[in-house]
This record gives sequence, structure tokens and C-alpha cells, in this order.
Amino acid sequence: MSDPRPADHAVEASVTIDRPVGDVFAFYRDFENLPRFLGDVMAVERTGPATFRWTIQGPLGIRLRASIRVTEERTNELIRYETTAAPALRGQWVVRFAPASGPGRTEVHETLTTPFGRLGLAALALMGKPPAAETAANLRRLKQLMETGEVTDTDHAVAGKFGRGGPGR
Repeated sequence: MSDPRPADHAVEASVTIDRPVGDVFAFYRDFENLPRFLGDVMAVERTGPATFRWTIQGPLGIRLRASIRVTEERTNELIRYETTAAPALRGQWVVRFAPASGPGRTEVHETLTTPFGRLGLAALALMGKPPAAETAANLRRLKQLMETGEVTDTDHAVAGKFGRGGPGR
């Protein structure tokens, strides 16, 4: 599958993690790990070989469910996934993994494309869920979790999910 350039309504973020590519890729690829660092994903359940049901905490405490499908995977390089809604309503993610400078370091680069283009980005921001800020915060939490085993960054996360007083603490 070719790698087209991100659309003008896509958001991107990157982080360098002090762990080998194989470790970071394997951790991220096990989607049941995602609630451990994604700010609004509360649970992930496998529903098929490449499909998952996510429980997401939305605005005003509303819980939403989304079906996610992995559409491409290259071990230790790339994971591409999307919601299974009608094509015009799909959110799409591309997460790339590459060795970073220095031994045992990984560069993780994420691109999120939202439905409805720029209008979709603006609508999410108005609801208090700015995609660019959330994507960057999620990658910072992935870095914290992979390097220290815990998450303390609560930016753009459900209140009480991480840190003291959060679930499991």
C-alpha cells in the first residue's frame, strides 16, 4: 500500500522513546494496552483477527463505542487503522516506528485524519477535544509508560484516569 502525504486536515505528532523499536511496536500493537496511555479510550476488546471495539469517554461523560479495523501492518515499522463507519465518517490513524539516533531508541510518528476535514477538526476542538493536542499528549503518555512504567501526564485525558486517584490507584 502506498503512503500518501497526510491530508491538509490531518494532525501529526512525534515522540522519541528510550526503548528498542521491537518493544515499542509490540506494546502499541497489542491494542489492549491502548487504554493505558490514550486519554479518552477506557477499554479495548478484540472482536476479530484485525478488529476491536473501543469504549471511549466522550464529552459530558458520555461513553461511546467505536469499531476499529487494522488495515495495514508492517512489523516494527507501521500500523494503520481506522474506524469502521461509512467511508466519509472514518477516523484514520497511521503510526510509524523507526530507530532514532542512539542505540535502543525509537521514533514514533502518528498521523490522525478525522472525518469532515477541517470542519471535523474544528468541531472536535469546540467540544474540548483538540485533535493535535490530544495526539501529542497521547504520545507523551506512551513515552512515559514505556520508559518509567507509569503515566503522570494528564493533559487532554479523562479527569481522574491517570495519576493519583485514577483507576487502579
